[in-house]
Amino acid sequence: MTDKKNKKSQPAADTQAAEAPEVMDILENEDGNPSETEVEEVEAAADLTAQLDEVRAAIEKEKKEYLFLMADFDNYRKRVTREKAEMLKNAGEKVLAGILPIVDDFERGLAAATGADESAEAIRQGMEIIYNKLMKYLESNGVKPMESTGARFDPEFHEAIASIPAPSDELKGCVIDTTQRGYMLNDKVLRHAKVAVGE
Repeated sequence: MTDKKNKKSQPAADTQAAEAPEVMDILENEDGNPSETEVEEVEAAADLTAQLDEVRAAIEKEKKEYLFLMADFDNYRKRVTREKAEMLKNAGEKVLAGILPIVDDFERGLAAATGADESAEAIRQGMEIIYNKLMKYLESNGVKPMESTGARFDPEFHEAIASIPAPSDELKGCVIDTTQRGYMLNDKVLRHAKVAVGE
């Protein structure tokens, strides 16, 4: 009987012996050695921190690209608005430029009729009335003649067709004669003046 009791108590002792290392492991872990679970948690936290940093960097990059895109779009919008305003302002440029040769013919006709006899005087006055109406129409559309003779030669406004000796040193590099008048449309050259420049 005693043997049976010993046999029955022996498995219990074996169980206690099997449990003992686990308790020792726990005690060792409490002494400062991290358990596998803690190591995994630390690694997972490090991974999450790295992912968070990557996401933050991606968001910052997207934010910068968005700001650049908005700035580009704003510049595009301003440029289109400016071009549209300029287009509306100078919409009739081609039509107005086509009228200028008619103005030239009127000016030549008026110059030829000056000093004519009395019968031609009435024709000259009629031409002058039409010429003045035409000039008022051009002026109301932003077209203004350039005053070139005596001004310094400027290739932005003048087209040199000849160079002639200047009557004085002050007139060197200046427009001596204008053979065809130039015109401005608002702030833009509609037609360059054809001039003779002093040398």
